[in-house]
Amino acid sequence: MQIETSRVRIERDGDIAFIVIDNPPINAGSIEVRRGLIEALKTLQGDDTVTAAVLIGAGKTFVAGSDLREFSAPLADPQVPAVISAIELFRKPIVAALHGAALGGGFELALGCDARIVAADAVVGLPEVTFGLIPGAGGTVRLPRLTSADKALEIITSCRRVGAMEALAIGLIDEIANGDLRAEAARFGRSLSGKRRVRDLPVVDFSPDALDAAAASAIRARRGHPGVNEAIAAVRRAVTSEFDAALSEERAEFQRLRMTEESAAMRHLFFAERRASDVAGLDSVSPRPLSTIGIVGAGTMGAGIAACFLSAGYRVRLVDQTAAILASLPDRLSKMVQDASPSTVISTLFSASENIGSLSDCDMVVEAVFEDMDVKKELLRNLERVLRPQSIIASNTSYLDLNDLAASTAEPSRVVGLHFFSPAHRMRLLEVVKGVATAPDVLKTALTVGRRFGKVSVVAGVCEGFIGNRIYNAYRLQCEAMIEQGASPGQIDRALENFGFAMGPFAVGDLSGLDIAAANRRRRRAAGLDQDRSQSSLEHLVAEGRLGRKTAAGWYDYPEGARRGIESETVATMLDRQRARTGVEQREFEDWEIQALALASIGNEAALVLAEGIAARPSDIDLVWVNGYGFPARLGGPLYWLSRQPDHWFASAMQLLEQNPFPGFRKGHLSLLRPSTTISQK
Repeated sequence: MQIETSRVRIERDGDIAFIVIDNPPINAGSIEVRRGLIEALKTLQGDDTVTAAVLIGAGKTFVAGSDLREFSAPLADPQVPAVISAIELFRKPIVAALHGAALGGGFELALGCDARIVAADAVVGLPEVTFGLIPGAGGTVRLPRLTSADKALEIITSCRRVGAMEALAIGLIDEIANGDLRAEAARFGRSLSGKRRVRDLPVVDFSPDALDAAAASAIRARRGHPGVNEAIAAVRRAVTSEFDAALSEERAEFQRLRMTEESAAMRHLFFAERRASDVAGLDSVSPRPLSTIGIVGAGTMGAGIAACFLSAGYRVRLVDQTAAILASLPDRLSKMVQDASPSTVISTLFSASENIGSLSDCDMVVEAVFEDMDVKKELLRNLERVLRPQSIIASNTSYLDLNDLAASTAEPSRVVGLHFFSPAHRMRLLEVVKGVATAPDVLKTALTVGRRFGKVSVVAGVCEGFIGNRIYNAYRLQCEAMIEQGASPGQIDRALENFGFAMGPFAVGDLSGLDIAAANRRRRRAAGLDQDRSQSSLEHLVAEGRLGRKTAAGWYDYPEGARRGIESETVATMLDRQRARTGVEQREFEDWEIQALALASIGNEAALVLAEGIAARPSDIDLVWVNGYGFPARLGGPLYWLSRQPDHWFASAMQLLEQNPFPGFRKGHLSLLRPSTTISQK
């Protein structure tokens, strides 16, 4: 017997009815699925030949979440709570058979069933806080009836995926199938003597102190993230209120959060990640096979890159000319690679050498040596002499011209940029740089690697600094220009942190090292890329040995190794001398001016990047800034945020930028950001 209803069908195996969700590619819980589930349950409700039902997904997954495209408008009925209510009111037990991913509304459907059996590869989770929401179909209320409230809160606020073994150990599921999931689910269904709804279970015993600790940890880990405090409140209600009252409050809070600007912004980023992988001309291209990766340079960046490849299961061969650095590698890598023991990494995946010839059979080699064009060109030529013709050469350069680098080789089509952000094993962003000669299958391979890492991979064209560092350079220069005019580093950092940035630009400079920024400034000046030929305040600091946190002095002072700097009288005096030398007119800045100028500089440079084809779309720039530069995810990225501001604010901010330009300022094609806004042309 087979009955098909929309994206859901009923299949029979004797006394077991399989309710099959078939909504490729991820079985998203769309309105068609919800209607289909209601109709299937109605069809089976009066069938006395059914002993039990099994809810299962077709294809590669169960239900990987709700259809987020529906969230920007009133949700159509039936909504997920109504489907779960129908499952609970169904006269016979229903087993959820999970494979692949059961996430968000998909996992809540499973929690509404009478039992849960999973394939060994299954993962479950409630990622709603990622989108500035809370679970809205009983997740916060049912989870504490299967596991302790502190564990439930940790799972909800971390948004992590819980594997089958852990899910079984903490009570989220009942069994892991030993064989065929469908057959095992039917067997399990026949073993049930009646309904055993989660809603009828008592709250699992928990420690109030542990719940308080989990709440405090969540707030620290996701400082300022929308949905966290609401999720904490929802779990607390679940363990103190009657079930239906807590359920009603949860749904109301979910509906309120769904319509907030923050949630809309975070859903924008979700879809932006999917658009970023849509690269013209690559649909029919297959990636090159990779198994063994070479990395040249075993410093902080090289080791972090190695950890990425090791964690993804690649064999890694690291080359460095410094014996002491190589000797420290095993300990450093074992700390970075969290999913494998040190002995496994060293014995099966990792080796190190001072000899570049050891890379001869690598499928890809990533260079992570000093940021110097001549050094990198010589290395690429040496690599080409030892590598096989089909091997890919990737550069981790963060500023240098990839086309120039590639032109130093006999086969520039094999060269691609993989710009990792520090620390490479933790930062989600990966800029994949496409040179003019980069072969399509080389580019596809680089994107495949990024996906295997679980990183947000954004394709960038070639220019000074690519997408992220080029725009950041304009932002930083604008902030330095405000300092020259009278603002202090502390005032600018506070204004931008109050806006939502994780750190202000001067605190970031101290963290990364001012000597690195100063060297890049000198390189740009020597190459004719900076019009301002005078020595900047930053370079004066470096000349006086103030390199940032590593010397306990930079834009700020760091007494006794303090992680957060204090404003420096020495720097204030130096800035006063610098202002006197340059004769720049001094004025006071208000916080709103600092924010407007900083954001306008980002938007203006982004418009230039888009016009030049360095970035494919504005949402790619949003991804880069959220994942690489601390722009708050709750605001959706700088270009999304700018697009949401009133026309008069946008026009005023851009005019303010034109009146207070940083050295080398060029006006961008602002219609790329705001087609409806016209501002004065100078």
